[in-house]
Amino acid sequence: MILKIMAISLLTGMLCAVHSPSCKGQESELLENILEQGSKSFRKILKKRDRYEIQIIYTRIDRDETNKPSFTSYYYNFDHDRYFYPASTVKMPAAFLALERMNELGLARQLFMLTDSAYAGQSAVTMDSTSSSGMPSVEHYIRKIFLVSDNDAYNRLYEFLGQEYILNTLKDKGYTDTRIIHRLSIPLSEDQNRHTNPVHFTDATGSNIYDQPMKLYEGDLNLRGEITKGKGFILDGELVREPMDFTRKNFFPLDEMQEMLTHVLFPEYSPEKGAFNLTNDQRKFLLQYMSQLPGETDYPSYPEPDYYDAYCKFLLFGSEKNVKIPSNIRIFNKIGQAYGYVTDNAYIIDLDKNIEFLLSAVIHTNKNRIYNDGEYEYEETAFPFMKELGQLIYEYELKRPRDNSPDLTDFRLVYDSN
Repeated sequence: MILKIMAISLLTGMLCAVHSPSCKGQESELLENILEQGSKSFRKILKKRDRYEIQIIYTRIDRDETNKPSFTSYYYNFDHDRYFYPASTVKMPAAFLALERMNELGLARQLFMLTDSAYAGQSAVTMDSTSSSGMPSVEHYIRKIFLVSDNDAYNRLYEFLGQEYILNTLKDKGYTDTRIIHRLSIPLSEDQNRHTNPVHFTDATGSNIYDQPMKLYEGDLNLRGEITKGKGFILDGELVREPMDFTRKNFFPLDEMQEMLTHVLFPEYSPEKGAFNLTNDQRKFLLQYMSQLPGETDYPSYPEPDYYDAYCKFLLFGSEKNVKIPSNIRIFNKIGQAYGYVTDNAYIIDLDKNIEFLLSAVIHTNKNRIYNDGEYEYEETAFPFMKELGQLIYEYELKRPRDNSPDLTDFRLVYDSN
């Protein structure tokens, strides 16, 4: 079967350049054949791919003799316009944009970031006991976003950026359908999310460096028609027997998700469109904390068993709490988990075997079709599916021939515990 897959690869590999519009929604026989090698339980889930709202994008990376990468994407049940709740995956572009915005303002990411309160639903932040300085900063918020998917860290970057900057900047970069319009885990109204807090930046002596007043965005939220799901939801402890409205919630298509990650990982990739204006130092900082594990971190301290290696590494490792990720495996990613949706957007490398690939996937597990009841099949269905999906692609990558072995020196990083 591996030989059959390789033959199909030669035929299909030329079909789709990475994230080509002509490939959106196109099925890939190569990826179908790889997935068919999965276990019986895995294939059983695939047979109900629409019920589980599964979408997969696998991007193969090939290097030329100068180590320049080229990308070929393969799609499974992908639909750019099909809505899924992105949950914490929106923290990734928030982190990228926060660094870009700091560059525009001429500010260092280490400056202390003090958040004020000036409108209903807002709260202030003047210290952070989890940082080495005891103070909040853009740098520290980004650490917490990638290490453990911290919701408050994302909310503070959202408040710093504001709706208008997020929406317009992403649109200008070509991410026309990504919609990031609310904080996470805080039940605020649309009006409250349109208002974002005053923010002040100071240096270590307390000297004021930059003041940003409260922002109000009154423009278009990039809504795309009514979106409802399920047959009921829990509100204030009571069951409401009608579909849940996702119309005004964040949206982040899987292809735009993978494309953003690709731009940061590979600065040479299509620089004329979609790139983020980051320095090399900022990029290295992002690479470190996208791939660093909780146990490798001093600030914040994330002790086991609450924080395990696979805490935010769904592909390849699912939710395995007692498994140590080998040091030769590094996963640069951002996950999302909410309302029964589990998403992972990852670049996976093996530094010993010299393999690399991009893999982005989403699955929805909500058997009773009720939202906010806490009854989602994460452990029995979603996490095992993600784990096996990553393993299948990894095993394929181990066996497929390459003209040139990748030089992954750029991704051999120094971590806090090193």
